[in-house]
Amino acid sequence: MERIPQRQLFGGAISANFPLRFEDVSNIREVPDHQEVFVDPARDESLIVEILELKDDVADNGSATWFLQDLAVEQSAEGTIVTDQSAVFEAPGLGYRNMTSVITTATAQMAISKSRQGREAQNLVKVYLANLRLKGVQTDILITAYEPVFINPLSESANAVGAGATVPAAESGRTPMAEVFKQVVSTFRVNDWNLFGASAL
Repeated sequence: MERIPQRQLFGGAISANFPLRFEDVSNIREVPDHQEVFVDPARDESLIVEILELKDDVADNGSATWFLQDLAVEQSAEGTIVTDQSAVFEAPGLGYRNMTSVITTATAQMAISKSRQGREAQNLVKVYLANLRLKGVQTDILITAYEPVFINPLSESANAVGAGATVPAAESGRTPMAEVFKQVVSTFRVNDWNLFGASAL
């Protein structure tokens, strides 16, 4: 299996472990300041870490599922089925000034088309989402991983990875996306709380 080294996010203020095959998209195009986006073009898999203001009106229990469904609406996804959701876990390594942080995760399958393409080009994608709630700094962190299951022949992805059912990662010596996602969540560290601005003071 491939090596899973520590990678620096947001200028080193955050770090997490995931394979080197995930390339930093900001080297190719502009990415919003509150996001870090990585892709493996050979497998059309992607990994996004996003910093948001804490959504006080969303309960901890089921928050990952709420964000997953919000994402599905935002991406005009169809046929979204939530296949798994976790309980609320405390994240002792991510506490700030005696304020606990909690994590919930959820997984779903949905039909999504690439940014500029219409519904006729939708791919079937498995989406993994973790919501890390850093309450001491009033921040929701979303870690989202996309794993295509079936590539539509009309999708622009078909040119890069081929149409039809995708080859399981393990068959090509790659770490499966479910495992990559777990690694990112379990090794996620805040190295510099100043990243979160005035609320961290």
